[in-house]
Amino acid sequence: MRVAHLSGRLALVHDGRAIDVEQASGGRFSADTQAVYERWEEFRDWAAQTDLPAGTPFEAAELGSPVPAPRQVFAIGLNYRDHAAESGFTAPEGLPPVFTKFATSVSGPVTEVALPPEGHTDWEVELVVVIGSRAEHVPEADAWDHVAGLAVGQDISERITQLAGPAPQFGLGKSFPGFAPIGPWLVTPDEFDDPDDLELRCSVNGEEVQKGRTRDLIFSVPALINKLSAILPLLPGDVIFTGTPAGVGLGREPQRWLTAGDVLVSAVEGIGELRQTFTA
Repeated sequence: MRVAHLSGRLALVHDGRAIDVEQASGGRFSADTQAVYERWEEFRDWAAQTDLPAGTPFEAAELGSPVPAPRQVFAIGLNYRDHAAESGFTAPEGLPPVFTKFATSVSGPVTEVALPPEGHTDWEVELVVVIGSRAEHVPEADAWDHVAGLAVGQDISERITQLAGPAPQFGLGKSFPGFAPIGPWLVTPDEFDDPDDLELRCSVNGEEVQKGRTRDLIFSVPALINKLSAILPLLPGDVIFTGTPAGVGLGREPQRWLTAGDVLVSAVEGIGELRQTFTA
């Protein structure tokens, strides 16, 4: 199942066409995309059992984030060993570094993003996990049962703000408007042969800058849910950015930053891609 936020309304995507959920369900489910996660199991069962209409064509630019207003956005740092190394850090053990991207930075899959003036803006392709049922003290073996689905994410980062002292400002440096694109839709875990082993790719102006696989995560999706839910509840519709592989601009020699006119394309196997164009 693929769940989309299309022109501000909850939709299902099938064979490249969109089905308006409120209309198809006769009003059983509203057009509010974020609200569906509170009724995720009921919604999933309805979608599986219903003879859905054929749907209508749509453009990617009409899509918004499939989680447009999450209550909590978790982001995981240094979750690939090669990225930890290029960033000059030791790979984490025990508990991953966790920060937040503030919810106002969330945007859809095809956007224009204004570059902060005099900043060093960087890219980080990531697998995004969306929670489908409240998770508290969840064992790793049960973690996937609490996942609504997966999406592509970009943890766009302004490094000057992020690394300003005396203590780093991760949340602020990664939360400028449009700095958390998610999409193009949410894909349920049952669509993947192995949801723990997906390829991630990222390119700038057609040049590949990142490529990795989620099997190389230091803390897998189940491990992240286990460790986060041991400290606080994960709520339906919450988002987890799971970390980025090597290849970010910060870790290059010389370092490289996004500039006006650059086009950033981020993709995850079996899900789709994001496309961000940067403006001054």
